[in-house]
Amino acid sequence: MIMRNPKNELTNHANGLLEKSSRLTYRGLLRLIKEKNVEFIDLKFTDLPGLMQHFTLPVKEFNEDLFLHGIGFDGSSIRGFQSIDESDMLLKPDMKSAFIDPFMEHVTLSFICNVKDPISLKIYSRDPRSVAQKAERYLDTTGIGDTVYFGPEAEFYIFDEVRFDQTYNQGFYFIDSEEGFWNSGNGAKPNLGYKPRYKEGYFPTPPMDSMQDLRSTMVKTMMKIGVDARLHHHEVGTGGQAEIGIQFNTLTNMADSLMKYKYVTKNVAHHYHKTVTFMPKPIFMDNGSGMHVHLSLWRSGTNLFFELGRYGDISELAEYCIGGILHHSSSLLAFTNPTTNSFRRLVPGYEAPINLMYSKRNRSACIRIPMYSPSEKAKRIEFRTPDPSCNPYLAFAAILMAGLDGIEHRIKPPAPIDKDLYELPPEEKAKVKSVPGSLESVIDALEEDHEYLLKGNVFTQDLLQVWIDYKREKEIDNIRLRPHPGEFALYFDI
Repeated sequence: MIMRNPKNELTNHANGLLEKSSRLTYRGLLRLIKEKNVEFIDLKFTDLPGLMQHFTLPVKEFNEDLFLHGIGFDGSSIRGFQSIDESDMLLKPDMKSAFIDPFMEHVTLSFICNVKDPISLKIYSRDPRSVAQKAERYLDTTGIGDTVYFGPEAEFYIFDEVRFDQTYNQGFYFIDSEEGFWNSGNGAKPNLGYKPRYKEGYFPTPPMDSMQDLRSTMVKTMMKIGVDARLHHHEVGTGGQAEIGIQFNTLTNMADSLMKYKYVTKNVAHHYHKTVTFMPKPIFMDNGSGMHVHLSLWRSGTNLFFELGRYGDISELAEYCIGGILHHSSSLLAFTNPTTNSFRRLVPGYEAPINLMYSKRNRSACIRIPMYSPSEKAKRIEFRTPDPSCNPYLAFAAILMAGLDGIEHRIKPPAPIDKDLYELPPEEKAKVKSVPGSLESVIDALEEDHEYLLKGNVFTQDLLQVWIDYKREKEIDNIRLRPHPGEFALYFDI
């Protein structure tokens, strides 16, 4: 689709459909299709690693059978799904997820789908969205709570150009941004000098922040399709690092929103002739992109994490939840930080939350207790280690399961530390454990520690085994075999 004026036209096509979609019926959808002159039906779902997939039907194929029985597709072509001898799968759209896609030239009604087994007609064990739904149902059966809220803060970079390749005799990547401080001496075109210095990009106003209108368009587009965006700003990194804050929601709904968040940011940037990446560490020696995840458990409308007068005003139950997350952190990171690049971010000195402890203030702690508001409703914990390369359906489900295991077994976390960990005496610092330093380490940990994920059949053995095998064969071994440019600088003259 060619946009004549993307700044003015991009959001005109969308609407606030999702805000009303919880009341939609099939007859209501038929009326909507007629009123909006819908031409196509788009069916979206997520593969196991966490990338959105889709295919499209002409509107004449829209019928109630889609919601009752689903529609077939080839699961062998989707990462982490079926082998070729058992390739047939079913997609079943969720009626409540309907929205008009703002990026399509032809009016397109989109649905987020679940994946089903065509033989048993049961949910597919490796469908990420179904894992999230099972986690919510499991919470309800524990008697601990009936609702879990998640609020992720996904950061990303906006670049003007990206190139990368690796062959037998060469390998490189190249990224560029007009905002990048590396371009402060660029004389090839008019250079007006407003470029955030390394690690100093937090909250500058325009003209230093050149991405204001682009992010505003992203926010407007998100709101048009029902993602409750609340704020946006430039982040710490030079070269266009950004964050858009969205309102907390229940587990599956928030994972749906985060998938749409990525979809919107990438497509809006594309229309501005820019590109977005959620890689945790795309720039050497500057801040990486994290995804701090806020979490609270509720029962009958009461926040179970609040207790006035205790440390940080958090309850004992919240403390046990923290204990479970920290206790299972090594295996948990296999889902919350699931790429080799994730561990380029998790190093000291870049505001990286690598210390296995909790605190009211310390931002290098894995878990922080936000103290912005004294309100009971606002009380929550913030798991700061995750990054936006994760599959949110799996990551949020795994975080919940680790927290519930901590509550069930009354796992006490280490005592909180409010000091600057980088200034601690060596004997004190030695007592503070850190997260593992590689994807290989956390995948090994997942192989050893995963019983807490299997409760309630939330995660299944076959999903875990496919995840472990995929990460080892497709990612860990893939990177391990490749010479690194830095190795030439270190070793070529040996």
